[in-house]
Amino acid sequence: MGNPVRFVCFAGTGATVDVVRGRLSELGFQDALAERDGDAEYCIAFISDVDAALIAYIEELSQRFQLIVVLIPGSTGAADPRWELLNAGAMDVLDWSDERALPEEIAARLTRWIEIARLVESDALQHGLVGVSPCWKSLKRKLVEAAAYSLGNVLLIGETGTGKEQIARAIHKLSKWAGKPELVVVDCTTLSPELSGSELFGHERGAFTGAITERDGAFALANGGSLFLDEIGELPLQLQAQLLRVIQERTYKRVGGNVWNRTEFRLICASNRDLEKLVAEGGFRGDLYYRIADWVINPPPLRERRADILPLARHFLTAASGNAAAPEIEPALADYLVSRDYPGNVRDLRRLVMRLHSRHVGKGPITIGALPLDDRPVGGRPPEPFGEPGFLLAIQHAFDHGIGLKEIGRAVSNAAINLSLEQERGNLQRAARRLGITDRALQLRRASHDQAAGGGARHATAENP
Repeated sequence: MGNPVRFVCFAGTGATVDVVRGRLSELGFQDALAERDGDAEYCIAFISDVDAALIAYIEELSQRFQLIVVLIPGSTGAADPRWELLNAGAMDVLDWSDERALPEEIAARLTRWIEIARLVESDALQHGLVGVSPCWKSLKRKLVEAAAYSLGNVLLIGETGTGKEQIARAIHKLSKWAGKPELVVVDCTTLSPELSGSELFGHERGAFTGAITERDGAFALANGGSLFLDEIGELPLQLQAQLLRVIQERTYKRVGGNVWNRTEFRLICASNRDLEKLVAEGGFRGDLYYRIADWVINPPPLRERRADILPLARHFLTAASGNAAAPEIEPALADYLVSRDYPGNVRDLRRLVMRLHSRHVGKGPITIGALPLDDRPVGGRPPEPFGEPGFLLAIQHAFDHGIGLKEIGRAVSNAAINLSLEQERGNLQRAARRLGITDRALQLRRASHDQAAGGGARHATAENP
């Protein structure tokens, strides 16, 4: 059976869609609705005009499928709808032009997305990057796009303990270097001015006191693979200038040497500092920043991916248990783990789980008694994020005035969006990550707050016409 695809068409487009459906079937893609057990992850929507009701429907489809929108001839609307459709969640927007070329264009996109989905679920990512939250899934998809389909330099910006080195190792594993060496890791916080040249460039015999043999540096060791510079924001400006030349020219000299050596590698850098702010302040070279940041990936802190806390805890317990079966976590303890703050993010969670594992005895689940005294919640009960008196009072006030669940949900959604944007100073990407949605979905939700919901789609829609 081919890869299942769901077709959605709007009034007047049924005959047109048959041409695409037939050609995609020849290319190995199967109509999900033609199969009794079809379960599509991909959808193609053919539309003839765009209005607010259709945009709302596209948003709904994009929550269930990876979606391509095809604009057929005669599409109406005062403005070009492409950006609005993209912001509604469409992965791409195509024009119906050559009915022979269009199926190949659609098939090419579907094939790429299927490959990305396969790599996201591969062992290279599943074992090292544990998580099921929307923002973590989005990160893994972006990681795959950067690692598997380009050799561009990658910059990881995130708080300490968010898994930047694990992400770097996953990028290295997915890179398409033939016979690549192990990932070369350099901690920039440990580079002293005296030894940094030797660490990065290597040295010739006799280059300085103690250099009794020649030595390869990080640039040579990473040749044909990847170099990970952790905490690159700590590099002094002089070293930044030397690094810039290697990135631009892919050549370097050993300390004490006169020969230019060539090296080819993917550069992966990480920092817990805002490098763009450092550039503005003069603490980081702007020309270096733009050369190391072909791709920028922002690992979210654990507080923004609480759905991943228990999967991570079970992952750490499995690793700590070795060949033995990992113990379960009792519900009360699970509630505490999810509600607790983790200033050190995933590293902090792992540290706590290791303490729980070492204190657990017996063959049953880990109970709250395994918590060390200094880890127990103040007052003997974990916080209840949705149990504050003010929150419950607001709900009761809404009930007293006949306001239903739908209106309450919309008000809470609006408040959450406004609060997240305020806390992230208007940065849509960070606000969306905090909310656990895509930035495109956030843009659409913001726009929908300024419009009436409408009385339902005016379009006659038919699936598999």
